[in-house]
Parts: sequence; C-alpha cells; structure tokens
Amino acid sequence: MDKILEVKDLHVDFDTYNGTVHAIRGVSFHLNAGETLAIVGESGSGKSITVRSILQLLASNATISKGEILYHGDDLLQKSEKEMNNIRGNKISMIFQDPMTSLDPTMTIGKQVAEPLLIHNNVSKKDAMKRAEEVLRLVGIPNPAARMKDYPHQFSGGQRQRIVIAIAIVDYPEILIADEPTTALDVTVQAEIIDLLRELQQKIGTAIIFITHDLGVVAGIADRVAVMYAGRFVEYGSVEDIFYNPQHPYTWGLLDSMPTLDTNEDARLNSIPGTPPNLLDPPKGDAFAPRNAYAMQIDEEQQPPFFKVSKNHFAATWLLHPDAPKVTPPAAILNRFKKFEQLGGNAK
Repeated sequence: MDKILEVKDLHVDFDTYNGTVHAIRGVSFHLNAGETLAIVGESGSGKSITVRSILQLLASNATISKGEILYHGDDLLQKSEKEMNNIRGNKISMIFQDPMTSLDPTMTIGKQVAEPLLIHNNVSKKDAMKRAEEVLRLVGIPNPAARMKDYPHQFSGGQRQRIVIAIAIVDYPEILIADEPTTALDVTVQAEIIDLLRELQQKIGTAIIFITHDLGVVAGIADRVAVMYAGRFVEYGSVEDIFYNPQHPYTWGLLDSMPTLDTNEDARLNSIPGTPPNLLDPPKGDAFAPRNAYAMQIDEEQQPPFFKVSKNHFAATWLLHPDAPKVTPPAAILNRFKKFEQLGGNAK
C-alpha cells in the first residue's frame, strides 16, 4: 500500500506556569492510503495532541520541538500558514469530539457544509450548495434539500455529528482525522456513526486516523492500532495483533478492563491501578512502570525500545527481551492468546 503520511520522532512541549510539559515524546507512525489507523489510550495520553500537530492546530503555548510530519514526502512543519490553510479541510480534514461546539449556531447547516468548497475550490455558490445537499444525503440526513435551511439546534446529537462529518468530507479529503467522534453519543448512535465512517471510506477512499479511548470501538473500524501511554506509543500492530496477541502490560490492562460477551452482568470490571506520570518531569525509565505489576528494575532505569513480535507488530516492553523472566498475564489475556493459537496465529 502507498504510504501517504509519515510522522517521525514527534516531540510536542507545552509552556505552563509550572514549567514545560513534555506532552509528546518521540512518536513515530505512518498511514497508508485507504486504511484506518486507530490511536488508543487513556485520556491525557497525547492522542489528540498528536493528530492536531499534523494540521498544526495546537494551543498558543505549544511547541513542536522536534520531528517531521511528511505528507507525500513534504514536511508539513515547514509549510507556511497560507499553505496549511490550503491543506486543512481540503487534503486533510478533521472531525472533532463535540458536534455542538464544531457548528456555528448562527449559520444554516447548508452554508456550513458548503463553506469548505467555497474556500478551497473555484465553484459557484449554487454548485457548492448542490454538492452540500449531495453530501448531506450521503451521510444520512433525511430530506437534505429542506433541512439545509435549518440550524444546528434543530437536529439531534447523532444528526449533528453526521453534519460535522459532511463538512469534513465535502472536499473528499485524502486523510480524515476523527478525534473521538462518538464520545458524546449513546451506544446505538455510536454504532451508526462507525458504520457511516466505514461506508464513506469505501465510497470515497479516504484514509482515516481514528482517535479513541474505547477499544471496543476500535475492533469495528480499524486496520491497524497504535496504543499510546504518557506521550509515547507502547505497542502497535494489526487489530488482530492487539486484540488477540497483545504484548505490552498496558495493552493487557486496557483489554482486561473491557466487558465481553462472556462478562456476567454482576461482574466487576478490572481497572489499571494508579495514575499516569507527571510529564513536567518525565520518568527516566518506562513511564508505565509504577502501574505495572510485571515491572522489573530495568523498567525504572531505562526506556524500553520496540521489540519485534512479528512483521508488523511491535511492543516497547522489557518483557520481550530474551533475558526477561516469563510472566503470566491476566486470565482474560491468556484466553485471548489461546484463541489466537487456535486460529493458527490469525484471528480473522
């Protein structure tokens, strides 16, 4: 597959009254044409900052102190603001968490959906409005011709999120960044939005970076998954790798806290003890060590490199070192390993 986006050794710092917060600490990944990459992790792990860096939509006190963000080989960090404005919403688009704060309450939704076309393309207002109607129909807004004259408050939460998606895809971007687009929605509507994104991807061929803290959502949309903790990636691989052959204790913890079809309704879900580290003073070793029941002395002293599990599966944990002791993961994770083995190492 063609690699259209590559992030190399990204570092993002925030200047605060208490000092410099090292929010992103050496993140690298790539995105292939037409695929979906999910970035998962707890709130505060750096997921949103990572993707906002791509479009340079960071707070005024943020600095990208190191790294490259290559879009078709061109470093976006070297682009002028004018050049970035031609890329944002046109080549690379973004869906934000809360649709109500993403929409202008004083503008009809027809004008809001048509606006990117008028900004980025030499089209007439009539043609832009026609395209807006087509895209609203594509995302499932009933009777779009009439509803284009309505305002955001006249739509349900799920419909508003569909409108935000329409705005993001009206220019048929090559990359769509979805930053927790289902967080504010109920479970049924979440499923509808996930199905919609999958359907749109098939129709317009857009590659998607999907940000979420919910691994259950990931299973339904992603091709590859990157697990993030304290400003770093700690494991990445295919959906099958992460769900059925996870190797990092943090990934074990995330999966162990998920309900499954076998979970008893009275059962209490497990949780990861402790809290993430203070990135004003990042730890010398593995940031997850204080919360890791399997931590060794070396975890306190040295940041683990990525160890290769398989061709496309890597995990940054000293447990994969040849000299590391063998450990027994949680029972729920062992069951996943067994299923992986039963399927011959292929969970599909």
